[in-house]
Amino acid sequence: MTAALALARRGLGRVWPNPAVGCVLVRDGRVLGRGWTQPGGRPHAETEALMRAGAAARGATAYVTLEPCAHHGQTPPCAEALIAAGIGRAVVALQDPDPRVDGGGVRMMERAGISTDVGLCAAEAAEVNAGFLLRVREGRPLVTLKLATTLDGRIATRTGHSQWITGEPARQAAHRLRATHDAVLVGAGTAAHDDPSLTCRLPGMEDRSPVRIVVDGRMRLPLTHALVATANKHPTWLVTLAPRSHEEAARRKAYADCGVIVIDAAADDDGNPDLGQVMKALAQRGITRVLVEGGGRIAAALVKLDVVDRLVWFRAPRLIGADGVPAVAGFGVEQLHQAVDFRLLSSVAVGADAMDTYTVVRES
Repeated sequence: MTAALALARRGLGRVWPNPAVGCVLVRDGRVLGRGWTQPGGRPHAETEALMRAGAAARGATAYVTLEPCAHHGQTPPCAEALIAAGIGRAVVALQDPDPRVDGGGVRMMERAGISTDVGLCAAEAAEVNAGFLLRVREGRPLVTLKLATTLDGRIATRTGHSQWITGEPARQAAHRLRATHDAVLVGAGTAAHDDPSLTCRLPGMEDRSPVRIVVDGRMRLPLTHALVATANKHPTWLVTLAPRSHEEAARRKAYADCGVIVIDAAADDDGNPDLGQVMKALAQRGITRVLVEGGGRIAAALVKLDVVDRLVWFRAPRLIGADGVPAVAGFGVEQLHQAVDFRLLSSVAVGADAMDTYTVVRES
């Protein structure tokens, strides 16, 4: 199952709206076939493993990180494929909460006489597919907030100078992070000031770039911006408010003509796109994992809404001081009990910098 989980991770950022699944077929201590969900969400992991195993799959044990599907979609049910292949046993890490499955795959295999066990490495499997599970259960994607700051939490000097706070190894790690998310999101201010490309530019991983999303309620992003100019090459979405004039409607059309997908959002109390509703809209479009890269107001709004699930913090060993720009804007904390708590998952050195990964602590 550990091997199957490692295979499943290969699909992160590439298989949405489907889950990233791994499958290993074993008999008499020998691996007969391995598979993982392919880009675009199909073929599924079980189909891939069965194709590699061929006739040798008969009587084998299938280790699968998520319950095999039981419904007819664009592909036949994986549970049926495992039955047809004649496997003798199935070990499933996690039951699929999708209403179209939700125990149906296990029941289908058990009715066919296949011995089935559920729960091995369930916590690890849930972590791999945390975004898929959130989308099914809560109608929103997993949100990872990425910060790159000095030791005192600053992302720029008081004059706005910010390139580069962290070193090249940290920036490479950030690109790997992009590759494991379906989408990367920034605010209009960050897009205009930093002029980011928001792609994965590591050698050999250029095809792992996520969907690029700019939250821009007033459509300030210039039509000449690199994100707009390359929208036909790299999927780019602009989240904005509904048009209030003919001029705004014309500007929306100009974005669309450039290949940008424009998504409407309701306004929050401050007249900005309601980020809670934005996350639901992204989930409806199939997004399961969102990496948020700035700016400070976007970060603060998401933290305040309690939709940040992971925090990846790159810290450079330098200080700017209180007049620098903070990584997270104020969000109304007056008492310590109002602060948002995180639990450290890992801390590694990336060159001269540190990369700390946290998960949010929520009351059960």
